[in-house]
Amino acid sequence: MADPAIHLLVGTSKGAFVVDGDAERSGWTVRGPYCDGWPINHAVGDPRTGTMWAGGGGDWSGAGVWRSDDGGHTWELTKLTTGEMDRWAANDPDFAAMVGWTEEPAPFGEAFSQVWSLRRAGERLYAGTKPATLLVSDDDGRTWSEVKGLSDHPSRGEWNPGGAGLVLHTIVADPADPERLWVGISAAGVFVTHDGGVTWERANDLADPEAGADARHPAGPADGKTGFCVHHVEHAGGDVLYQQNHYGVWRSADGGQTWQDVTANLPSTFGFPLWAHPRDPDTVWTLPLNGDMAGRYPPDAAAAVWRSRDGGATWEARRDGLPQEACFFTVLRQAMTGDEQDPAGVYFGTNSGSVFASRDEGETWEEIVRHLPTVLSVDVLEPR
Repeated sequence: MADPAIHLLVGTSKGAFVVDGDAERSGWTVRGPYCDGWPINHAVGDPRTGTMWAGGGGDWSGAGVWRSDDGGHTWELTKLTTGEMDRWAANDPDFAAMVGWTEEPAPFGEAFSQVWSLRRAGERLYAGTKPATLLVSDDDGRTWSEVKGLSDHPSRGEWNPGGAGLVLHTIVADPADPERLWVGISAAGVFVTHDGGVTWERANDLADPEAGADARHPAGPADGKTGFCVHHVEHAGGDVLYQQNHYGVWRSADGGQTWQDVTANLPSTFGFPLWAHPRDPDTVWTLPLNGDMAGRYPPDAAAAVWRSRDGGATWEARRDGLPQEACFFTVLRQAMTGDEQDPAGVYFGTNSGSVFASRDEGETWEEIVRHLPTVLSVDVLEPR
């Protein structure tokens, strides 16, 4: 095959994979697993240079960010924290020799166990961790420092862990202004900075403070807030943002200052992923699940990606090519994405190891990869 025209970077519970496609977004081939089989929560790439990064880790390995400069064929690790393996190896020379361990200090000690999210913004690379910390690198991921403006936010003492722990799982950058970023933290909500992370504002206010006052779920909107268990945030251009949280889909037209509930025509309030169209801020896709206590699979066990063309005022289910019987997969928060072609391609991965693709903005779907480990993230790299 000629040089791939498009890559899907897939993070899984057993390493990173690269799925290569041609100019027609077909002929998909799978490479991997990479990154020594680490759990990879998020993998991203820079379309200008082709550089790829993969963030992950866990209690055994500690946390780190892997980097590839050759299209994902080889990867180098920047280890950020220590794990149980380091403690074993430090006390057992035979084990250390077996795993090739050398004693090198980790820059963040045991401060966090995983990298959960990555995002390029201008010349900087950002990483979100578990527990929730934001890191920044000015040298393409070789060295990292903590973004103290967020760590020292006055609300820090109020942050509560979600079901997966206190994680900074989403980083969104404004392509027109790399100093403007939004992050999603479960369960602390959305935060925004306009000065590259020096100062942060909490961004969870309802456009209508009375909306959701009757919500019966503890993660639902209340006290003029959307609820702090945010699952994913997407920037749709300009000041338009979308978020899926534990109790609905929300839209902001003012850069996250206020949010409006746009869940009404969806089959459930619960879900994880969202993706917004690269050129039309009123077009957005989501994949609702049947509820946090009901199994977290598609309603009626029939898969559908729901698309709105009017900013969430109405939604339509797109099912062609998706399983409509006995479908019990989950699609996680970083596992839906899209490309910038016309028409835009949309992609999502499942915890049952499949990746589905649409080349026509969600009208029809095909399963392009199957039998991977649990898919934790899917991202697109289109080299320029």
